[in-house]
Amino acid sequence: MDMTKSSSILILVLVFVSSLMETEAYYFRQCSTKGSRCHGKYIKCPVECPSSESNDPKVKVCLIDCDKPICKAVCRHRKPNCNAPGSGCHDPRFIGGDGRVFYFHGKSNDHFSLVSDSDLQINARFIGHRPVGRTRDYTWIQALGIMFNSQTFSLEAIKTPQWNDKVDHLKFTYNGNDLVLHEASLSTWYSPNKDVKVERVADKNIVIVTFKDVAEIMVNVVPVTKEDDAIHNYKVPNDDCFAHLEVQFRFFALSPKVDGVLGRTYRLDYENTAKPGVAMPVVGGEDKYKTTSLLSSNCASCVFSKDTPSEKETTNIRDFGTLDCTKFSYGMGIVCKK
Repeated sequence: MDMTKSSSILILVLVFVSSLMETEAYYFRQCSTKGSRCHGKYIKCPVECPSSESNDPKVKVCLIDCDKPICKAVCRHRKPNCNAPGSGCHDPRFIGGDGRVFYFHGKSNDHFSLVSDSDLQINARFIGHRPVGRTRDYTWIQALGIMFNSQTFSLEAIKTPQWNDKVDHLKFTYNGNDLVLHEASLSTWYSPNKDVKVERVADKNIVIVTFKDVAEIMVNVVPVTKEDDAIHNYKVPNDDCFAHLEVQFRFFALSPKVDGVLGRTYRLDYENTAKPGVAMPVVGGEDKYKTTSLLSSNCASCVFSKDTPSEKETTNIRDFGTLDCTKFSYGMGIVCKK
């Protein structure tokens, strides 16, 4: 009888300890975005994604979106979601801050402002070609150039005739100097002031770049596949698979005057000019957003300034108690429902 009682007590103790260990396995993440509703709060990650890091790029991790009206953690993949707001993929297909899809074709070997704000400039270099008989170029995003206060950063997909996923196709620069990032999952580089972070999600071709309190960019390098070529009739030549970037942006402190091909869709007064209901809603503005180089801010609509003070007026979802649902989401990624 005493043996049975002792065994029962031991089992209960083991169950209790196991329960504690299971509870502690789920991490609490702190929201560090200054000025947000959730700033400083510790939020529990979901059971499905208890950690914010993983060596497996296919595994979902815990994300705290500090700019959402409610302080809640969600699970996400650590690579671009081409069907979510802030993304730019394929023959440039964007999803704006208002949640609407649009295409911006630009021109091969030219540079365009994707985002231009007082303290942030993000440009893209387009690559592509124009088969005989076409009136425009097929284009893809080959490189990003970022100016962040007085710093510069660039990343690009390296040109290659044939795609090999066992080779890393990414090249980085910081302030004009080549940046070497060790080819290993979770390999990380920081700028001297720790305000720029580059982290590999996989050992090759997938990274997350973070500009502290300003923006996060998820990047994946992909080729134009034979299947893509057959479906869209790109007529890709044999000596170039057009390695390009799939990207997804998250912004933490955009101002009401932000501009750029993608940036303008986050403005409160943004009116989407793309025709609704068409298969490929195309927006123009090549002349308005064209820059002379990957790291310049001299386009007609650019508002970036290296001398911007540290404090600026920002636009954030938390600032709006009510929304006018007669207009489409005010560029904030919010869809009104009755």
